[in-house]
Amino acid sequence: MTAMIQTHPRLQLLGVSKIYPSVVANDQVDLTVMPGEIHAVLGENGAGKSTLMKIIYGVTKPDAGEIIWEGRQVQIASPSAARKLGIGMVFQHFSLFETLTVAENISLALDERIAPAVLAPRIRAVSEQYGLPVDPGRLVHSMSVGERQRVEIVRCLLQNPRLLIMDEPTSVLTPQAVLKLFESLRRLAAEGCSILYISHKLDEIQTLCDKATVLRGGKLSGTANPKQETARSLAEMMIGKELPSCQLSPREPGEVRLAIRQLNLPTADPFGTTLQDINLEIRSGEIVGIAGISGNGQQELLKALSGETLLAERGAVQLAGQDAGHLQPDQRRECGFCFVPEERLGRGAVPDLSLADNALLTGYVPAYRKDMVRHGLIQTKAVREFANNVISRFNVKCGGDTSHAGSLSGGNLQKYIVGRETQLSPRIMVVAQPTWGVDIGASMLIRQAIIDLRDAGVAILVLSEELDELFMMSDRIAVIADGRLSRAVPVASTSINQIGIWMSGNFDAENHPSDEEPTHAAA
Repeated sequence: MTAMIQTHPRLQLLGVSKIYPSVVANDQVDLTVMPGEIHAVLGENGAGKSTLMKIIYGVTKPDAGEIIWEGRQVQIASPSAARKLGIGMVFQHFSLFETLTVAENISLALDERIAPAVLAPRIRAVSEQYGLPVDPGRLVHSMSVGERQRVEIVRCLLQNPRLLIMDEPTSVLTPQAVLKLFESLRRLAAEGCSILYISHKLDEIQTLCDKATVLRGGKLSGTANPKQETARSLAEMMIGKELPSCQLSPREPGEVRLAIRQLNLPTADPFGTTLQDINLEIRSGEIVGIAGISGNGQQELLKALSGETLLAERGAVQLAGQDAGHLQPDQRRECGFCFVPEERLGRGAVPDLSLADNALLTGYVPAYRKDMVRHGLIQTKAVREFANNVISRFNVKCGGDTSHAGSLSGGNLQKYIVGRETQLSPRIMVVAQPTWGVDIGASMLIRQAIIDLRDAGVAILVLSEELDELFMMSDRIAVIADGRLSRAVPVASTSINQIGIWMSGNFDAENHPSDEEPTHAAA
């Protein structure tokens, strides 16, 4: 790359540290990023990656160390100061106002005052240029998680950064959008833009990045050339031990626990997806995976199952043989229904409440009611014990059960939410994007926990945009496209290529297992 001829670093961190009351987030970390370099920062959830990036972007003030920007020492006091230097950042957790349009959100995020109407053509042009199309006039609340991710990326690209920080930028993008984004990032790097790239998808790191810096427990544990490493060796550098695996053994499923019968659900949202003739049965002791490109009806289906959307046809959703289409979310939990939503903050957990209080919010179900609440009184000790059991079992890195949910890294909060739901003795479990933003070791832990539930007789539905994940942990797989659901086929009789064809909506294409054997038995 032309830009790599330059020999002076764009960014250097020297001995940077950040200490919080309950954790040392960064401990004397050194980092050097060259012009035109795509530099990965790897580590487990809670290793200090996001804190380090926030220090560079001016969100967090370091307690010690130096920041050298293009040869001179700087103090980056705010994101505005970072942007003036030429630093842009795409955050893992979105910072969008749901009741505003895309153009209004981006206008608010820019340092210069540009009216949304004037900005709209630039948004459309840049989004199309980088293969991340967004409608500037669309209201954010109507967008899927994947579509919101595009908005965040486009917002940052509009600022023409000289250093672009990307924290899990592809976690909810389609494979096609990821490839297009990579083309754009390589072009930016060739033009001299430096890129700091955080991702738990090690195949992406190997494909895209020139260098990797590995953090473990807040400390620098080493550097590597990702192209000269395997995914397993990179993972083991991150976790400091052998990579765990998960195992799905064949078993005979039992009775039908979750049934969707002729579900037709019109949408009043002009950007929503109408569900058409959805039919699916999930039996006790099996995992059914649903693949699909974001925005094809996943949100509508999840809300119909969770009770956030009530149905006119009571029998359109049945839980353990009971008509449940008209039941509220708490009534569905009384039927043994547990749920891990796609959005961690706001739906999966209340950011300003402690982990213990978040456990109580969904723990008021028959299996734990007698422990958590007695005679209308909250049993604080039992609630905290439950929360601490989840923290211990799922290795959630936090300051304990009193930590606010919003203080956890994205991956650690995901581990807590999944752990909380799995410990509620569900009969039926629906999980959306189970390992979004979670490191590879924790991903295996979460997947194995879900498989263990299946082996205990729970009926489980998993919606994920990670095809490798679905093939690893599903007994059967279906595809949702444009509000329609394909038939669910055994994993052994299909392939990733075939599922990819169905994701385009062509359910009539013949199913050929192909030479590409799905590997669902091990990591």
